[in-house]
Amino acid sequence: MDSQTVGTMPDEDTLFDLAELFKIFGDSSRIKILFALFKKEMAVNELSAFLSMTQSAVSHQLRILKTNGLVKFRRDGKSLIYSLADGHVTSILSQGLEHIGEGVGKTYCSS
Repeated sequence: MDSQTVGTMPDEDTLFDLAELFKIFGDSSRIKILFALFKKEMAVNELSAFLSMTQSAVSHQLRILKTNGLVKFRRDGKSLIYSLADGHVTSILSQGLEHIGEGVGKTYCSS
């Protein structure tokens, strides 16, 4: 590896933060929630019914996703309506689906 390549390497803190971000995507429950929100913003009870998960489990995973900046919410009366935090999250999901689809010749997603 030449010094120019090494010079473009992110610092250790950035690499650590990136690894932590990808750990969040390592849980299938969180991926299900993110994919559901990729399609439509939803309240906890809607996510719970759609994903056949308890409201407690959905709320727990949403807390993790929100803490890590992957989802946001807005208040609608007494309900909190969740959505993906921004276009970066949408892009990560789209690119991940595209990547795994390449190996099996499938298209999983069209936003």
